[in-house]
Order: sequence, then structure tokens, then C-alpha cells
Amino acid sequence: MTYRIFGSELSPYSVKVRSYFRYRGLPHEWILRSPAVQAEFQKYAKLPLVPLVVTPDGEGIQDSTPIIERFEAKEPALATGDGALDLISALLEEYGDEWGNKWMFHYRWRYQPDVWSTAERIAQQMMGAQGTLAVAQARTAVAERMTARIGFVGSNPRTEPTIEASFKRALALLEAHLQARPYLLGARPAMADFGLWGQLYEAATDPTPGTIMRGSAPKVMAWVQRMLAPKDEGAFEPWTALAPTLMPLLKEEVAGLFLPWSTANAEAITRGDKTFETTLAGGPWSQEPQKYHARSLAEIRRKYAAAEAAPGLDVILTESGCLKYLG
Repeated sequence: MTYRIFGSELSPYSVKVRSYFRYRGLPHEWILRSPAVQAEFQKYAKLPLVPLVVTPDGEGIQDSTPIIERFEAKEPALATGDGALDLISALLEEYGDEWGNKWMFHYRWRYQPDVWSTAERIAQQMMGAQGTLAVAQARTAVAERMTARIGFVGSNPRTEPTIEASFKRALALLEAHLQARPYLLGARPAMADFGLWGQLYEAATDPTPGTIMRGSAPKVMAWVQRMLAPKDEGAFEPWTALAPTLMPLLKEEVAGLFLPWSTANAEAITRGDKTFETTLAGGPWSQEPQKYHARSLAEIRRKYAAAEAAPGLDVILTESGCLKYLG
């Protein structure tokens, strides 16, 4: 009954799934995606993306959040027992997956030391068995291809200040929140941890954001290390205990940046626009709309509709400013 996870150390969504499997104690084999396993990967994958989990009965499943939710549906381990807190956890996971990815991707492919560091690691994974010349050629090809794709996450000269300010602000808010607890919702990991952690783990391995994190957020760095193999250290905390340091993250980042960006993106998709412009935190934002993000917004709205009656939820979402984007 061993699962196989085809992934990459450079993929935030791959390490996110691996961390969850470790937490749940699910027997698994970690398989680095490379040309050597490409035929096996294509046998099960519907999309050319990692992570791919192959079940013991030969089914291939993809997309990190649905993968985790599939196991949670059978035997929940991340549910807090509080409907309002579970929705907040799902919202923070979505914020990590969709907005946090902008931090990681921007720093990774915007600054030259990060470009070459990441391209080298990818080239080693893909071509290491073929020798140093193959690695060098692959490194150059990866660097050229990925720097050209930086606009897909919305990174460009106009949006760069917003992305970098958001990264540093989120680090400061998380650093304050993690002063008193090992995980985001208390003494055990929740969905929120896995979504945010995957992006920050990757950022911590890159030269520029890693230096920022080590210099300004030691508690976040300790959490990043802890989440490599998370474990229960106690109970979840009630919202009243979490609110003093978690509400600022909801207000300033989730309602201040992520949800208005996601809404503007979805509206652009509906209109059929090729690009869209909006203002986030007082700064200009422009990019090509992304269909996947529109679907993910629809999914978090569906989750809110299912949890709407949970005691205290609308109070939290109203105070934070999130409700107007979810209702």
C-alpha cells in the first residue's frame, strides 16, 4: 500500500503534498521527475505538472489541494472542529497557493543569483545523469525559459514593489503570529500551514528571499523547518486566541491584496480580456488573466457558501474585509 509521489524539490506544490504524507504517516516513495521516469509519469498524468500521486491501485491524481482533500475526506486530520476556523484555514491555504506563489516565483526568476541557483538545481535533477555538459546546457535553457515566464504570476516592473512589499509584510505578520505557537492555528498543522509553507519553504532555499527570511523572521524559519515533517504538539486554538495576530494577516494581505486581485482576475476572464489592470494596496497592478485562478476563486466561494452558517464566521470575514469578495 505504498503511494508514489512524482515531484520536485523546486516545486512548492510537490513538497506541500510530501509534507502532508509525512504528517499522516502515509507510506510513499518520493520520485524526482526527470527524463528517466518520464514514460512512467505520462502513463498516469493528465497534465504535465507535478505533483502527481499514483495510488497503490494505479490511479493518478494531481493538483495539491484536491490531493490533500481526497485523503481528508476519508479520514480528517486537519479539521479543527470549528466550521468558521476551518473556512479561515482553507482561505489562508488558497492565499498561500495563489498569492504566495507570486513571492516565490518573482524572487526566483527576477534576480540573477536566484535564477542561476534555481536553474542549476533543476538542471541537475533533469540531466545530472548525463554529465556536466548536459547540465550546463540545460541550466542555460531553463534560465532563459523561466525568466521569460515571470509575467504569468503578474511580476513586471509596475507590480514588483507590490509583490516585494507583500512578501516582507507577510513575513512580519507571520513572525508575530508564530511567536506563541508552533503552527498557524495552534499546536498542530492545518490546511493553512501546508499552503503557505510550500511557497515559503521554496523561498527559503533561494538566495535573495532566503536572506530576507533569515535576517528578519527566525520564528518563520523555525516553522519552515518544522513543516518538513510536521507533527501534533497539542490542540488547535480557538479564534479568540488566534485573532490578535492572525486578523492583521487577513486584513492586510488576504482582503487587502489577494481577494481583490483574484476578483479582478476572474472578472477579466468573464469579460474575455487579454490583460487587466487594477490597484492593489495603492499600487498599480497589470497582468494577463489566468483561468486557473478564476476557478480557484469559485472554489473558495463554494466552500464559503457551504460554511456560511458556521457560528462567528461572518463576523470574522466582515471585520477582516474578506466577506465582500466571498458572498
